[in-house]
Amino acid sequence: MEDKMRLLDRIPSWLKNKYVLTALCFAVWMVFFDDRDLITTHFRQPGELKKLEQSKKYYEEQISATSKELEQLKSDPAILEKYAREKYLMKRDNEDLFLVRNK
Repeated sequence: MEDKMRLLDRIPSWLKNKYVLTALCFAVWMVFFDDRDLITTHFRQPGELKKLEQSKKYYEEQISATSKELEQLKSDPAILEKYAREKYLMKRDNEDLFLVRNK
């Protein structure tokens, strides 16, 4: 019993305060265990941000290419016919269509 009392006497009084203990527990929780802790905020999120910026750039390029293709299809009927034949395998009434597939 005396050993416990000596051990408790060695702990500073400000560490025995319930408000200080609560604040310390809260700080530890926020630094290590929370969803937005230091590790996530400073190490994982920048990597995710970089991946998202790369995918944004890719999709912007795809949108630009598709917009150009759409403008060509709207302006030139010959390109529209070529597109329909190549992409959707459309044909005229008097034509036969043969598909050759490479292995």
